[in-house]
Amino acid sequence: MHARMIHSLNGKQSPIPYGRKGQYILSVDRANLNKELLTAAETYPNTKMNFDHKLQDWNAETGLMTFARLDGSKEQVKADLIVGCDGAFSAVRKQFLRRSRFDYSQTYIPHGYMELTMLPINGEFAMKPNYLHIWPRNTFMMIALPNLDKTFTCTLFMPFEDFEKITTGDEVIEFFQKYFPDTIPLIGADTLQRDYFRLPAQAMVSVKCNPYHIGDACVLMGDAAHAVVPFYGQGMNAGFEDCIVFDEIMDQFNEDFSAVLPEYTRVRVPDDHAIADLAMYNYIEMRAHVNSKWFLFRKYVDNILYFFMPKTIIPLYTMVTFTRTRYHEAVKRWHWQNKVINRGLLLSAVGAVLGGSYLLIKNPPDINKLIVSAEKMWDRLVALRTL
Repeated sequence: MHARMIHSLNGKQSPIPYGRKGQYILSVDRANLNKELLTAAETYPNTKMNFDHKLQDWNAETGLMTFARLDGSKEQVKADLIVGCDGAFSAVRKQFLRRSRFDYSQTYIPHGYMELTMLPINGEFAMKPNYLHIWPRNTFMMIALPNLDKTFTCTLFMPFEDFEKITTGDEVIEFFQKYFPDTIPLIGADTLQRDYFRLPAQAMVSVKCNPYHIGDACVLMGDAAHAVVPFYGQGMNAGFEDCIVFDEIMDQFNEDFSAVLPEYTRVRVPDDHAIADLAMYNYIEMRAHVNSKWFLFRKYVDNILYFFMPKTIIPLYTMVTFTRTRYHEAVKRWHWQNKVINRGLLLSAVGAVLGGSYLLIKNPPDINKLIVSAEKMWDRLVALRTL
């Protein structure tokens, strides 16, 4: 997807590129990605896959883990290093909560999400496929992501209280006619009414914690360490980057876990907290700021400055998405760039006003000519009104 495609209320579509020509983000099916990762893991002879094993408890001192199986039996496994990659509601992380000096916070945003499906039309994508389609409506929004089977997964993000107001199929159609009229013929009224009530709106949580490790026995990665809301599209990337950074630190410290794990915490915590905050910010940008002329103007200015000064001015989205710039460093640089650019625009505006004033003072207009022009304009208006 090379750009966001903004759908206005009147049906107009306006693309906002993500970066330079040739730069794009990917719409990836999570189920297929999981299959690819499992297939890759199976190629390692020292890897054993265990499915339908739910972690019930583990011990940081002994490395002993207790799993519950589907048949009700339990199995115990001992490990030298436990890597907790078990999601936002991590069972591994629960042991961290029992220890002192462990900072933890979780935040549920007041918005939920609901997924709808846009089927192909005559065997082809119902909309242009190489875009992330967005319908920004200030306090809520809908997006659509293309899939390989030529469907679009549409996701409606909205406050829970607004979801709860819609209780019948007719109210669904009425709501979409008011806010997303161009999507009704693409999704289909019957499909829309059916899918809207298939599942209730789901919650979104943001998780921050520190540290990510216990001694040399356990480490958290991915959503278990830093679940984020989905609006920057970096949740999965941040998890993969955890692995890259951990691998780099392993090389740096010759795989000495007593040194590797504390360093991993030191390096990753500020970055993961930064992307959590950016994801929160980007929701406001996607549902509201993209409607703002000032936002679009600033995007234009940023891109021009990036073109002429690519090492000095780099747009935030470019730093986060298309480079390995650390998230917290990208945020710092973004704040600095905003200050510099805003001050530059202010000075330019002040300079233009002062320059215009100076020219008016030095070459004052003929007042008599202005009066005559004003009188002629008034006479024309009176004549039009008489007609």
